[in-house]
Amino acid sequence: MLIKILLVLAAIIAVVLIIAAFQPADFQVVRSTTIAASPEALFAEVNDLHRWPAWSPYEKLDPAMKRTFEGAPAGVGAGYAWDGNKEVGTGRMAIVESRPAELIRLKLEFFKPMAGVCEAEFNFKPEGGGRTTVTWSMTGTNNYLAKIFCLFMNMDKMVGGQFAQGLADLKTLAETAARK
Repeated sequence: MLIKILLVLAAIIAVVLIIAAFQPADFQVVRSTTIAASPEALFAEVNDLHRWPAWSPYEKLDPAMKRTFEGAPAGVGAGYAWDGNKEVGTGRMAIVESRPAELIRLKLEFFKPMAGVCEAEFNFKPEGGGRTTVTWSMTGTNNYLAKIFCLFMNMDKMVGGQFAQGLADLKTLAETAARK
């Protein structure tokens, strides 16, 4: 009986490993919202990493995390490193492209709990009437271990939910400032 249980368990593990091997390696998470603020005002909030604690969802996951800013004060070359609890882990990001009121591209490096490199973008599209659609996206490639992880956790739902919360907080911050 024990041998049958072990064989079934081994077969289940083998099936999971095979299924993971055929999962797509590349992933993309995208969320957007429209905010009653100019592209310039929104760009300023995202382009200066010192301003992220006011709206970034990751700041709320670990208010005690250690933060280090490096490089330029804002724009290309601005960097930010963090070391926090298991919710936020350890990593760093740097702005690698910055086009005023249009686009910010960041390189993200994650060290813990799982190593990886991703690219994030913020796009600012004017909608008229003082409104702007902000799109926050992240793309990357999953290694084999991450493919197994993604069989049991929905990356788009998990990270996308955090992006949606960050955009909602950015919206509240920017619209409150625009009303003043």
